[in-house]
Formats: sequence, C-alpha cells, structure tokens
Amino acid sequence: MGLFFQGDELLILFVILVLILGPSKIPQLARGLGQAVREFKKASQGLYDELESSTTTRPAMIKEERARGELKEVSKSSESTSIDPELVKKLAEKLGISTDGKTQEELTKEVVAKAKEKGLI
Repeated sequence: MGLFFQGDELLILFVILVLILGPSKIPQLARGLGQAVREFKKASQGLYDELESSTTTRPAMIKEERARGELKEVSKSSESTSIDPELVKKLAEKLGISTDGKTQEELTKEVVAKAKEKGLI
C-alpha cells in the first residue's frame, strides 16, 4: 500500500477536485503548489550548500590556526581535569565501575575504556 496515487485513483481525485473547487481554481492551486515546491527546493539547496561549505572549510581553518600557532593541542591531563568529577562518578556507576578509592584521572580512564569496550565511543 503506497502513499502515492496511481492511474485511476489520480483521475478520480482530479475529478473530485474539479467538482469541489471548480475549474477556475485548479490553475491557482497548481501554481501555488509549484511555488511551494520551488521554495522547498531552494531552501533545501541552501541548507545543503551551507552544510557542505562548513564541512570543507572547518578542517582548512584548523590547519591554518595550527600553522600560525593559534590552536593549542589539549593535553590529556588538562582534558581530564576539565570534566566535572560528579559527572565522571555517575558515568562510572552507570557503567558498573567501582569508584571507591580512585582518583579523578583513574576514573576518567576507566570510563573511557569501558565506553569504548561497549561501543559507545
């Protein structure tokens, strides 16, 4: 059972439309439908172009920033300290990792390892 009309169904639908709207309204309806389709295509093409340009220019911008020395590499130690300790504990508990007597860095490493093991990252 398809969503689109075929042959006889389309003809019956057209006859019903003519009876309901009258022959003078059909061209206006078709014109409005055509404009709506054109606007949709234009908007979707603009969105596609924007997405394409952002995915191609972002890596180039990163390379330029690195070359100029403006983009600093994040070290692993600073990366683990910027994460909320309570969030790491909650994640560890949800992943079934014991949190007793472990440092923030140890918990973070175990959470990441367990998440990779489960295919989450």
